[in-house]
Amino acid sequence: MPAASSRQGGPPGRGPGGGPGGSGGGPGGRGGGKGPKKPRSRRVRYLRRILFTLLGILGFLVAAFAIAYIFTPVPSPQEQALAQGPAFYYSDGKTLIAKTGMNRDAVKFDQIPKSTRDAVIAAENRSFYQDPGVSVQGTARAFWSTATGEQLQGGSTITQQMVRNYYGGIGKERSVTRKLKEIMVSLKVGREKSKDWILEQYLNTIYFGRDAYGVQAAAHAYYNKDVKDLTPAESAYLAAAIQQPSNFADPTGQHRVYAEQRWHAVVNNMVRDGALSPADAAAMRFPLPGKEKITDVLKGQKGYMVNLAKKELEERRGYTEDEINRSGLKITTTFDRRLMDAAKKAVENNVPAGTSKKIRTGLVSVDPNTGQVLAFYGGRNYLTEAASSAFYDTAQAGSGFKPIALAAALEDGKSLSDTYDGSSPQYFGDHSIKNDSGESFGNINLVTATEHSVNTAYVNLGQDIGNDKIAAMAEKLGIPASQMTPAQRAAASFPLGIVSLHPVQQAGVYATFADEGVFRQPYVVKSVTDNEGRARKFAEKGDRAFGTQVARDATYAMQQVVQGGTGTGAQLPDGRDVAGKTGTTDEGRAIWFNGFVPQMATSVAMFREDNKALNIPGYGSYGGQLPTQIWRSYMTDAVDIKGYDPKSFGSPSETPGSGWGSPPAGGGQTTEGPRTGGPSHRPSGGTEGPEGPRPPTDLPTIIPTLPGGGGGTGDGGGGNDGGGNDGGGGDDGGGNDGGGDPGDGGGTGQMFN
Repeated sequence: MPAASSRQGGPPGRGPGGGPGGSGGGPGGRGGGKGPKKPRSRRVRYLRRILFTLLGILGFLVAAFAIAYIFTPVPSPQEQALAQGPAFYYSDGKTLIAKTGMNRDAVKFDQIPKSTRDAVIAAENRSFYQDPGVSVQGTARAFWSTATGEQLQGGSTITQQMVRNYYGGIGKERSVTRKLKEIMVSLKVGREKSKDWILEQYLNTIYFGRDAYGVQAAAHAYYNKDVKDLTPAESAYLAAAIQQPSNFADPTGQHRVYAEQRWHAVVNNMVRDGALSPADAAAMRFPLPGKEKITDVLKGQKGYMVNLAKKELEERRGYTEDEINRSGLKITTTFDRRLMDAAKKAVENNVPAGTSKKIRTGLVSVDPNTGQVLAFYGGRNYLTEAASSAFYDTAQAGSGFKPIALAAALEDGKSLSDTYDGSSPQYFGDHSIKNDSGESFGNINLVTATEHSVNTAYVNLGQDIGNDKIAAMAEKLGIPASQMTPAQRAAASFPLGIVSLHPVQQAGVYATFADEGVFRQPYVVKSVTDNEGRARKFAEKGDRAFGTQVARDATYAMQQVVQGGTGTGAQLPDGRDVAGKTGTTDEGRAIWFNGFVPQMATSVAMFREDNKALNIPGYGSYGGQLPTQIWRSYMTDAVDIKGYDPKSFGSPSETPGSGWGSPPAGGGQTTEGPRTGGPSHRPSGGTEGPEGPRPPTDLPTIIPTLPGGGGGTGDGGGGNDGGGNDGGGGDDGGGNDGGGDPGDGGGTGQMFN
């Protein structure tokens, strides 16, 4: 028997136990023993730790969920909150614009047709009668979008939506804690209440658009009947409206396309759920609702103000239409009541009696330092013209677009002294471009080209720097790329304003010049205060669109427009600094004046809703006439109302003289001074009528001239946009602003392109 005590030996494998196994128990060794345990791999240890951690987290979440469920009470019904509509105030926060109420009429479950209930379930929550009150998939999506900073997406069940609308204390803020509370209450309600009761409360509180809360109010708002008399097709329409009510309230244009698509989807879902047979679905026709009735509380300009504020809160501030209408909000707008009254007075006192009702006038004032819309004129009456002429309608910008091209050129390194060929006509490709009356200017600097709105010079400017730089500048000034089509961008006439703009967009553009190159998106809501006194205030960050000196140089050129060019009618009685630009489009279809003082920018536009040529009694269709007259009338009151002291614009880098240069080789007119008379013809498509009215008696009889500036001093101003107050003319005078008559490659809808 081997010695058990021996622990020493020779080399490995040669211990005293003999044999090659040594003392490790191998053959000939100590025998019978196991080798040392093999250590666990690092990977296995990590996996076990992760598993235990996950189990711990899961256990914690389950415990936390159980505690939250136990301690979350079901709130009391918020009947008072349901009756609180929003109140809209002027900028002082004290003067009420309008308070819109809620249209709600509750009905019992058995008064609601089965087809209506089936349509809503098919549209909103197919598993309503089977789920516990929440959707796991929808809830996970909502938590993820909240955690990642995105706006909460859809996914709420009918029970969850009912809980938000029916019970108080849930809140509407976008947060994980509010969503968790909503889920807990929904689960409890799902256990404690019958599904029929939940569906009844839901159908009596949900928002359908047209200020209608509940299905009974919606049946009357859309189809002028009780809910019990709704057809299955009408029920499907109301069910389809729940997700995006604004598309169904006025189903015209693109809203009609969306409404029909959504309605068909709901009908198909009803077939899928067995609530409707395929044959009945095939026989259905789209149930177009009746025209929306508007309450008198929104008459005049009030409806425009209310709708603009609501639209901005939905599209730019994250509110839903339902939140706005049911949460008792105090909404303070940027509108100054006195300026709103002044805008209305300026339009009504200057637009002649007998002017066609199809001619629309838009006016917008913007504070350059904040971007706040201080006032506007949106139409004769919201009850009869619901679309705002200042924010909703668009019209071709005409030569009011030229300062954008000028800013792009100056930013690109050009100077006011740079000259361009202003002779007329000129040919670009197959297109002929003319100045008004065919007047030919020689080589002229950018001050003269702006002062007299010389089309050919500005087209040559665009060819020199490239239209792409002009388009890029327009985008910096708040004009979306989608408003400038590729064909428009490629056209030689692009700098002449062939794109269509909202008046508020032009006011924002000119406010940027007034604020020396800093653009702020115009906005209309200052603050929102909820029914618990919590306030949200809004502002717009300024973005530099171009340099300060560029702004000052461009402003200097636009001062010449008012001092002796196409916009002399915009001079204010106190002689303060004013800059601006007239705009007149092909055949006088749209006429503009866009002007500013250092503290305020205002745009005035006149156009027809059917895009036909304007025919204004006693006036030609020129931006330098009636729009300029309205602008002057309004701004004279506005600077007094706001207490704006006269303030000078910043100094330009140079003050090149105005006037004609040498005619281009090959002919053209000889050098001449600016004209003081009116155009020799009316714009094509216009009417022969009396000359425009004489200037107001308080207009300065001697037009001051800035250093280095020139320009005519006659009543017509030597201009090219209708020429001041006596119709003086030139290159922005209606029919030829886009490059000539249709026979010359001129086209009618987009100038000449």
